[in-house]
Amino acid sequence: MAKLGAFCFPGTGHINPMTALARRLEQRGHQVVIFGIADTEARVRDAGVAFHLIGAEDYPPGTLQKLDQRLGELKGMATFRFTVERVKNTARMILRDGPAAVQQEDVDALLVDEADMGGSVAEHLGLPFVSIAFFPPLIADDRIPPFCFGWSAGQGALSRLRNRMGIRLLSRFAAPIFSLVNEQRRAWGLKPLIRSTDALSPLAQIAQLPEALEFPVERRAAGLHYTGPFVEARQRPPIEFPWERMDGRPLVYASLGTMQNGSEAIFRTMAEACEGLDAQLVISLGGGLDPARLGALAGDPVVVSYAPQLEILKRAAAVITHAGLNTVLESLAEGVPIVALPLGNDQPGVAARVAACGAGLVIARRKLNFKRRLRAAVRAVLEDASYRDAARRMQAAIRQVDGLERAADIVEQALGIRAVNPEAA
Repeated sequence: MAKLGAFCFPGTGHINPMTALARRLEQRGHQVVIFGIADTEARVRDAGVAFHLIGAEDYPPGTLQKLDQRLGELKGMATFRFTVERVKNTARMILRDGPAAVQQEDVDALLVDEADMGGSVAEHLGLPFVSIAFFPPLIADDRIPPFCFGWSAGQGALSRLRNRMGIRLLSRFAAPIFSLVNEQRRAWGLKPLIRSTDALSPLAQIAQLPEALEFPVERRAAGLHYTGPFVEARQRPPIEFPWERMDGRPLVYASLGTMQNGSEAIFRTMAEACEGLDAQLVISLGGGLDPARLGALAGDPVVVSYAPQLEILKRAAAVITHAGLNTVLESLAEGVPIVALPLGNDQPGVAARVAACGAGLVIARRKLNFKRRLRAAVRAVLEDASYRDAARRMQAAIRQVDGLERAADIVEQALGIRAVNPEAA
């Protein structure tokens, strides 16, 4: 048995899978405590995981909603710049408050979200840690585009040159984060970080991304482990939904997640694009907008603030999504083809992987003002069996690996700990 601490970026797409992993480790007899800001406390505790508050002065209750609202107003590289600033501010708080919190909880090791900088806290305290990637993993391999670019993979010289340039550009954008972190590392007597991958654990890097969804290359980085979706359905809060409105037509589910969901124009375009198709559209606003604010939409879709996503995906014929990794994985786990509308951050990279495996189509945001383009894409994934066949191949691959079990195995192996309950391993 071990007591583990976890640092996790304060977003639904990170909190949900981290609490799922924490619960799986606790089923094996370990203890897990998540260090986080006030706005994430209820969500963590509702999942049955212990919580330790940090950053109380920097992030009072309500801060996260304001940050997410601002993020939803941005697009492209502006989204990435805003996220870099947000990660920098979170890193400052973690480096200041993290050591005392970790010592107070007396943990044996740490789980560190790759979007956080808790690895430096672990090094400072002499604790082992494991890196967890809730987006395409950080890797120093010019055969694969950096996680935030929507390029296809290629082994040719030009493709690899483009990827190297992308890595340099990414490093330039992330420089403010590393400048802040390295200032504290020098004060702690630690070597400075030069590349983003320097912040990763030397013991193990666990990616929620399934290997089947990654670009195919030979000889992957040592210590990098692909697993699968970290989903614990019982942790999801019950959500009321007007099931009586389902009319039997093929169901198209549309969602922009919970962080970048403030664009009325995109939701209206979705409705206009699906009007007239032999399908019923369900739009989940993810809390970003009040359904009443949108008023009557073309085609009379079902519009809700939140939807029971896992249940709906079991009935869906197609999904329109911002290409957040969790929604993509949950869709493919049900064999549902995708129309991806990446808005920023890691979403272009996730969308590129969906296109590469043939399970969907990608439309850049700048082309969304042409509803006919989105209509054609939705019609294609509904009517062209090749997309559903590819999604079902991904479904089969995902089902071959229990992502949570595999991740828990790797955590135990990397940290040299053992389950108290052997039947849980």
